[in-house]
Amino acid sequence: MALHLTDHPLVTHRVAELRQPTTDPHRFRVLTGELAAMLAYEAARGLATDAVKVPTPLGTAEAKVLSRPRPLIVPILRAGLGMLDATLETIPTAGVALLGLRRNEETLEPAIYADTVQAELNGCDVFLVDPMLATGGSLAFAAAHVRARGAGRLHALSIVAAPEGIERVQAACPDIELWPAVVDPGLNDVGYIVPGLGDAGDRLFGPLD
Repeated sequence: MALHLTDHPLVTHRVAELRQPTTDPHRFRVLTGELAAMLAYEAARGLATDAVKVPTPLGTAEAKVLSRPRPLIVPILRAGLGMLDATLETIPTAGVALLGLRRNEETLEPAIYADTVQAELNGCDVFLVDPMLATGGSLAFAAAHVRARGAGRLHALSIVAAPEGIERVQAACPDIELWPAVVDPGLNDVGYIVPGLGDAGDRLFGPLD
């Protein structure tokens, strides 16, 4: 597994604003999208390309385009939806499949409630997106799920990660590429990242109650 960290000032500035409880839902969504685009740009650096020739107003240029099979973006619902649009805009040829995982608050283990991942992924690159990598249960489950359906290289984009989650995902899926914006000190006794930024789903879309 490769862990890719950034100390880019444009990333750290946005994370600082995202953490603040005074950041309203609209601004929270904007910042989440901007961070997702930055992470996706870096994570997509290794995508395969094909050499092509393209016409220009003044002739023909040698160029490169993304190879097939096209990449797949899989947001882990519901918080992952906050990163979807920006990731899709950054990787323009990508497809999208949804994976809904609900955390059991007693066991902290994921339970699936929605799945549109196709049965055969044909070795494509898969980008799993979820703002929070906390216990690692959801990401480890999602990685195993898409790998069982034929995913190729796996990339996980998150805004805040905890060491416990990183270790769990590393043990479950050693070859995954992790791209968090920041790694926090750890988890509290109910599995939330501290200091974190609160419940990302609630801050993006409002509480479910």
